Amino acid sequence: MTAMTLSLPIDPAANDLLNRSPLALLTGMLLDQQIPMEKAFSSPYVLAQRLDRDPDARELAEYDPDALLEIFARPPALHRFPKAMTTRVQELCRALVDRYDGDAARLWADVADGGDLLRRVGELPGFGRQKAQIFVALLGKRYDVRPAGWREAAGAYGEEGAYRSVADVVDPESLRRVREFKQAAKAEARAAEG
Repeated sequence: MTAMTLSLPIDPAANDLLNRSPLALLTGMLLDQQIPMEKAFSSPYVLAQRLDRDPDARELAEYDPDALLEIFARPPALHRFPKAMTTRVQELCRALVDRYDGDAARLWADVADGGDLLRRVGELPGFGRQKAQIFVALLGKRYDVRPAGWREAAGAYGEEGAYRSVADVVDPESLRRVREFKQAAKAEARAAEG
């Protein structure tokens, strides 16, 4: 992967892991729900510390589920829903082993275009359309993974100058703007329901 420009206020070693490990990046994206993005993207580093090595898809796919749950749930838990997320991470790793020989980078290595990349990401366990679009935007904006049509495949998350997701975070100011966008979107959704 090319040099990372994602800049979350997390441990520099956690950012380094996200830069060198496609699996850690993909896992952080998977965990990025119902917890702050800083927690989601630092949890792969905490997992690595608890395993005493960088996570490996094959190892995690075959890990005893109860033992892995203990690692996820140990305080501070890697996610507010450790049992569900342990299962999702294992499912993700099994899919990577089955489809990409355990190499997360192969997910995007030889895609035909942005639509193909979106399809591949969207086929992974735990990745609905929106999360898949955000991940395509993250790859394009921060990692220079830019197959033809990647911005279109990422939808609004691929727009230049947008502040919608983790793909747009480069400094504290952009993080603030992303949070404001998310808060406004939630308020709009609540107003539409009421």
